[in-house]
Amino acid sequence: MPMKPSDVEVLIELFEASDWQEMHLEYQGEELFLSKSADAAGLQTGTVAIGASPALPTHASASLDTPGGALTPSPRGTIDPDRTGWEPLKAANLGTFYRAPNPEAPPYVREGSAVTPDSEVCLIEVMKLFTTIRAGLSGTVREIVARDGEMVEYGAVLMWIEPNA
Repeated sequence: MPMKPSDVEVLIELFEASDWQEMHLEYQGEELFLSKSADAAGLQTGTVAIGASPALPTHASASLDTPGGALTPSPRGTIDPDRTGWEPLKAANLGTFYRAPNPEAPPYVREGSAVTPDSEVCLIEVMKLFTTIRAGLSGTVREIVARDGEMVEYGAVLMWIEPNA
């Protein structure tokens, strides 16, 4: 019986929560390699190969932030803004990122929205379990990085918030 996407999600979540630095799993001809090190041996361009299932996550390394807010090419092909003084809001767990509580509802926040530490800003869903993510600080949402409905990894930057002075 091959690994299901939900099995892989659980393995990644458990690995991220552990103090392990690497994990290599072979199961019925499928192989999973996870590492918390970007330069791990056996890791090819930060990807994890699990059979040929297109529904599985394509990588298992958390997003790397550029120190000091330097300008770097973003995945969308644009130049990232100077984020000096902004705080990253990171994913509390692996799962699907949602900007609104349901498809018909408006998003919790938009770029430019004011937030308090208790403001709900998004949801992350894994295996039908929804985790509410709160801002954790007072400030203004300056950039929403994650796309609605996309898989995010534990520790990935979801959005950037500029704290109140």
